[in-house]
Amino acid sequence: MESILEVNDLSVYYGVIQALKGISFKVNKGEVVALIGANGAGKTTILHTLSGLIKADAGLIKYKGEEITKIPGHKIVSMGMAQVPEGRRVFAEMTVLQNLKMGAYTRDNSAEFQETLEKIYTRFPRLKERAGQLAGTLSGGEQQMLAMGRALMSHPDIILMDEPSMGLSPIFVNEIFNIIRDVNNDGVTVLLVEQNAKKALSIANRAYVLETGKIVKEGNAADLLNDEAIKKAYLGE
Repeated sequence: MESILEVNDLSVYYGVIQALKGISFKVNKGEVVALIGANGAGKTTILHTLSGLIKADAGLIKYKGEEITKIPGHKIVSMGMAQVPEGRRVFAEMTVLQNLKMGAYTRDNSAEFQETLEKIYTRFPRLKERAGQLAGTLSGGEQQMLAMGRALMSHPDIILMDEPSMGLSPIFVNEIFNIIRDVNNDGVTVLLVEQNAKKALSIANRAYVLETGKIVKEGNAADLLNDEAIKKAYLGE
């Protein structure tokens, strides 16, 4: 399979603390790949390093065959990589529509913008209903949909999702995971960081398990779902 993202021997330090210890993994085109692990395992640090928000201290990141290890974040977005950050991070004082426009800042074709916006509204009817509403007044689940819609406005080839189910009611959790599956079915590759390991593994093709900055296990998501050690550590079984 053709890989869209390759990470080789990635190390990141916060001062004297090594957050990532020689991480290597790959994401193939069209896959959903999950990164699972406890809080503080380094999952978010990986995403921030991939999207250029944190600089790698060592190692190599290749995206679509091109090295992007030292490329700044805004350039990475224009190359087709979008991120849905942890905690949603919508622009609270802006309307839903203004937030979506922010997601399309790398695209200057207004006809294409309108077409993409209609697609987002079809996928997230609630956002259409609330287009003029301030983002800060939406519910947690609606803000998560807005964060996803905003990321999709940039026409990404791969979307990095950081804890999309965090703080959501069970009904919204199911809805968000169904949307991730639909987005993937439309051809967008997904790298998913998620504390709800069961949900993540249920929609992923493959997964990597992180412990204190190292990958300790990898495999098909279905196999990991049935792995006794994984069940005990992450699935509450």
